[in-house]
Amino acid sequence: MDPIIVFSVLGGLILVLLFVGAPIRPLRWIGQLFIKVIVGALLLFFVNVFGTSFDLHIPINLITSTISGVLGIPGLAALVVIKTMII
Repeated sequence: MDPIIVFSVLGGLILVLLFVGAPIRPLRWIGQLFIKVIVGALLLFFVNVFGTSFDLHIPINLITSTISGVLGIPGLAALVVIKTMII
């Protein structure tokens, strides 16, 4: 699929969840976690775009997206440190 279509659909789903909300509490937690994983994937995408000049590439998968989404900037920094120092 075209990345523009994927990001448009995901953005639309995020907007629907933000405006309508989830009526059931566990469904709301799953929705919030899903949004955090999407935001983490976007953060990793921008790190990969700007990191190409520094020869830095962090793979975008479920684990790294969850780490960077749930932990935020410190989690993203930890992934960068792990990538540069350990691997």
